[in-house]
Amino acid sequence: MTTPAIELRHYGHDDLPQIRQTLLDVHADAYADQMDDEFNQKFPWFVDHWGGNPGFSCVIAYDSGEPVGFAYGAPAAPGREWWREHVDEPPTDSTTFSFSELMVRPKWRKTGVSEHLHNDLLAHRPEALVVLLVDPSHPKVQALYERWGYKKVGNRQPFPDSPNFAVMLLDLHSTAFYQNGYEK
Repeated sequence: MTTPAIELRHYGHDDLPQIRQTLLDVHADAYADQMDDEFNQKFPWFVDHWGGNPGFSCVIAYDSGEPVGFAYGAPAAPGREWWREHVDEPPTDSTTFSFSELMVRPKWRKTGVSEHLHNDLLAHRPEALVVLLVDPSHPKVQALYERWGYKKVGNRQPFPDSPNFAVMLLDLHSTAFYQNGYEK
């Protein structure tokens, strides 16, 4: 794995008008062969939905000024941690960051960019947990998240036309999380 010299830039809710088209362009490249799928065509709605959250946080990776990938999410509203239905005993501190998207353009895949984006987005999150959904038809992606410390806790189909995603949780306070190179 070769990691290119990338620059990571941070953005928030107020920056969405500035970065929206960049997110759409990276998505269009990443899913170029799957854009006839109706669910993939809804991506602009998801960008607006997540970006409309006041706690929206986004990291975009650039290689020589060219956007190559991004990661974004937002804190879950307290008391609305939908992942609870998948665990027997939720942790005492259930503050949750909902990790919505991690996307890297094909030319930069398998170079370490995704891990840099992931780590940077979560590096200083105050929440105790991170939740994300993974399409189980991509077992290598699920395995990657498992290597990063996530645990599958169930399945969820949030929309009638979406896959039945694997629900994955990461404890940001766990030793395994910090052994994977994260900073407190």
